[in-house]
Amino acid sequence: MGIPRFDSPDEEIKKWLNHIALICLSEDFQELKKELEKIYMQSQMEDAQLVAFKDALYAFLAQEEDEMARLAGTN
Repeated sequence: MGIPRFDSPDEEIKKWLNHIALICLSEDFQELKKELEKIYMQSQMEDAQLVAFKDALYAFLAQEEDEMARLAGTN
């Protein structure tokens, strides 16, 4: 899917927002976010919930990008 640029057409941005929303609503994402929150709160990290959300989202996006690159390499 690639990371959208600031000058991306509205439709591309809407696709990205929908994609991110689906990730954030998934059970796997919620479980990872909660686990990270627990770890970060135990270590008294500032803004633990926000950092956990960002880290979980980044992990999911990076995983998808890796999978896409792997599939592209097999063709």
